[in-house]
Amino acid sequence: MKAVESRAEIYLMALQSLSKTEREAVIARLLEDPGLREDILDLITIYQRQGEPSRPFREYIAETKR
Repeated sequence: MKAVESRAEIYLMALQSLSKTEREAVIARLLEDPGLREDILDLITIYQRQGEPSRPFREYIAETKR
């Protein structure tokens, strides 16, 4: 396990050990920060759309120019 993954696992375990009220408070605080909120929303979008088919960026640009 890489150092980043190991550290992430520690933070996740700490978050999971909190009560529901404490977890909600931590998550609410994370979402108060505009940069972290944007990162979280980006990660959620990526996670939700993982199974969708992709296409080349050039193809998308060509389509939008029409």
